[in-house]
Amino acid sequence: MTTASPFPQDFLWGVASAGHQVEGNNVNSDTWFLEHLPGSMFSEPSGDAVDHYHRYREDIALIASLGFTSYRFSVEWARIEPEEGLFSTAELDHYRRMLEACHEHGLVPVVTFHHFTSPRWLLALGGWEGSRTAELFARYCDRVMTHLGDLIGVACTLNEPNLPWLLESFGIGGEAPENRGSVPVWAAAAQRLGVDASTVAPFQFCSTEAGFEVKLAAHRAATAAIKARRPELLVGWTLANSDIQSIEGGQEIADRVRRNVNERFLEASRGDDFVGIQTYGRTVYGPDGHEPAPDGAETNQMGEEIYPQALEVTIREAHRIAGIPVMVTENGLATEDDTQRVGYLRTAVDGVASCIADGIAVRGYIAWTAFDNYEWVFGYGPKFGLIAVDRETQERIPKESAHWLGGRAREFAAQAVREPAAQLA
Repeated sequence: MTTASPFPQDFLWGVASAGHQVEGNNVNSDTWFLEHLPGSMFSEPSGDAVDHYHRYREDIALIASLGFTSYRFSVEWARIEPEEGLFSTAELDHYRRMLEACHEHGLVPVVTFHHFTSPRWLLALGGWEGSRTAELFARYCDRVMTHLGDLIGVACTLNEPNLPWLLESFGIGGEAPENRGSVPVWAAAAQRLGVDASTVAPFQFCSTEAGFEVKLAAHRAATAAIKARRPELLVGWTLANSDIQSIEGGQEIADRVRRNVNERFLEASRGDDFVGIQTYGRTVYGPDGHEPAPDGAETNQMGEEIYPQALEVTIREAHRIAGIPVMVTENGLATEDDTQRVGYLRTAVDGVASCIADGIAVRGYIAWTAFDNYEWVFGYGPKFGLIAVDRETQERIPKESAHWLGGRAREFAAQAVREPAAQLA
């Protein structure tokens, strides 16, 4: 007798990417600008990336052939509006062709309107502390919806607006505006932009209270703009929520970080259609702050503990605090050992199934990432991809993890169809 799938029939099984990390030559973005500055925190420039900009058709066909039902990708604000008020119909048409390719191959497109990167001109206007940013972002979202909205399956406004506060707890970034001039990369950025260093506030590195207010205002204004064009479209933002734990003496720090990084953003999500949860592991705090991985623990390529059980914890936290449906919009492992990745994915997916069995509305599981790609400050070192890429030839090579997860997607979808009574509302 076939066992019924715990997953609803319309559950999304997918892989994700971000424009700057895969497209290549995103030359009008603030991130490209920062990659090439003296003192840059980026270990190498993104360059051609994996040339997804030109290879999207075969990439989308490959993703669908592996058994997935969804593809999450971002549209790049810096391509669509390379100068303030100048919108590129050619670039909007490019993204429309991507969306059409998803539909041709039966993939639900989950579209992120902002995945870390902004136009360079926005950085000169104060970036993610600027007084006009929310309004300008909403205008861009309206233009995207006018051109593409009929083909979008799910909309994500902002990707990981809370990440800078998590990084700050590790001692990364977090400089007060008045101290930015003493940081070489911010000083260099200010000089080239012709602004004061105190106003340089890129999305990924902005952890001030002003930044929180601007991001929240931008999310809400963008949601309104998207809903104005398609009221029925599911809209939410995606959060970098770690399973935050403590050892003796670290409870106060852990509570503060949990509040700043997870809880207040989940509270702000109330009223949205869903919240995207992006979890990779746990973060443990002791009396002196962030604790390294325990002795003997398996670690990923960045030296972090491999802890796939964290995803179930953060889904339950999101359900408890936000009280809205959850979508896993990123989850994955940086490793060269794909057997290790399969084990990680299996535990994570089992955690999702457990949440659904307990009545939590989880709408999808989207793995990070589709391809071995550019991982921001880490460059091309970390390998999160379910599909390997030879960057000299740009050949795509699906890994066993791609076949495993795509196979589970096919299996669960077939069980859901055969056992409609088992579906969750």
